[in-house]
Amino acid sequence: MATAVTTTVTELPESRVSVSVEVAAEEIQRSLETQARKLGREMKVPGFRTGKIPPAVVIQRIGREPILDEAVRGRLTDWYMKAVDESGIAPVGDPDVDLGSLPDEGKPLTFSFQVGVRPTATLGSYRDLEVPRREPFADPAIIDGQIEEMRDRFARLEVVDRPAQEGDFVILDFVGTIDGEPFEGGEGRDQLVEVGAGRLIPGFEEGLVGVSAGEQKTVDAWFPDDYTAKHVAGKAAQFDFTVKEVKHKDLPELDDDFASDAAGYDTLEELRESIAEELLEHDVKQVDNEFRAAALDAAVADATVDVPEALVTARAQELLDRMMHSLSHQGITKAHYLQISGKTEEELVEESKPDAEVALRREAVLAAIIEAEQIEPSEDQLLDALEAAAEKEQMSRQKLLDRLRSAGRVEMLAKEVAAEQAIDLVVTTAKPHAPEAAEEKPKAAAAEKKKPAAKKKPAARKKEPVKTQGEKGEELWTPDSDPAAAGAKGRLWTPDS
Repeated sequence: MATAVTTTVTELPESRVSVSVEVAAEEIQRSLETQARKLGREMKVPGFRTGKIPPAVVIQRIGREPILDEAVRGRLTDWYMKAVDESGIAPVGDPDVDLGSLPDEGKPLTFSFQVGVRPTATLGSYRDLEVPRREPFADPAIIDGQIEEMRDRFARLEVVDRPAQEGDFVILDFVGTIDGEPFEGGEGRDQLVEVGAGRLIPGFEEGLVGVSAGEQKTVDAWFPDDYTAKHVAGKAAQFDFTVKEVKHKDLPELDDDFASDAAGYDTLEELRESIAEELLEHDVKQVDNEFRAAALDAAVADATVDVPEALVTARAQELLDRMMHSLSHQGITKAHYLQISGKTEEELVEESKPDAEVALRREAVLAAIIEAEQIEPSEDQLLDALEAAAEKEQMSRQKLLDRLRSAGRVEMLAKEVAAEQAIDLVVTTAKPHAPEAAEEKPKAAAAEKKKPAAKKKPAARKKEPVKTQGEKGEELWTPDSDPAAAGAKGRLWTPDS
């Protein structure tokens, strides 16, 4: 059978191409009849049962052109993807499509599109590169930080008979007003507030410093302009407090009993050693990832790649769109994220341009290495790449590969595996050397973000952690109380992410 889609590619300046596409007449006729059957399910024609109206009758009743127009627009994305595969281009950004006119009966459909494509690279050296590699490191400051976090989780709140200080907790009732009028969400009972934690609106916590149990007090506070509750954003408010208790956070002693109670270890030293082991294990993987990225970037630095600004912008938009798609699975819309970030879509695209340019340069160099080394993954290598996915899907690797092949997605898998093999070639031939002294140890803050939790033994005993919510479960106001905020700060995708 003839190929359903054939293409002709014309190269344009600035890493763009124009692709002329022809969709076979047989494919157009099948799409027309499929669309007619779909419409026929909702039609009532004398002499035919509902849902059993032949496509020819539907076409005669409605007309060929409107049905064909709907069929073509419904299949255009599919034909575009097939044209991309058939032409062998690597598109960047959205295409500009010229659909042209609908074909006469028995004629193929022709349309064209222009799109940016991955830039080409002129390779320099990519074997035997000198690449810095640091030694794995378990930062003592991070170990101390994790232990302090554990102490904080096992702290107890003890009632004290003195005025509240920063770091204390206060149980209180409050009623808020704006211009003398109560407002929605402005009242709370039995609220537990940490003084000086900076979680609440400006003025609220500050007004609790120095209060004592039984005291009543009125304080001024204000809602930030970007506060999520729009009916109070940017407004000044007054809060009447009734203080019920002042509590001090009593941290457990840092000794062997704490190690046993908090994590089930016999001694504090064992706890520290366990955390250090976890950190070191994590940092070994981090060092490998850093070295892998540095080796590829060394190959990129020695290559020549022309990356037009328009291509960078297109890829930056792609990166943002991918992040938005990922966040949508968490229930975060684009409008919501823009509100959280306080930035426009254009500003976010501009911020992601450096990542976009790095990604394009890396991809160009990898494609050139694949071509130069004639890398082509074998069937066994494709199966190996599907090991984790097959286990997750609870099916054999071969069955999953066959499914991808049937769906026309095996070529995408092959490209991903080939890119990994190209990176492997660069990495395995690279010659590691000690980095500069300033680069020897990772920044504690960066390591802190990915630190693993200490392992717990079965014998670990639990204590009640400090709660930061009222006894009746009312939520306290915080400028960042939006639950989406924490998850919305993901970083943009890059080929080594």
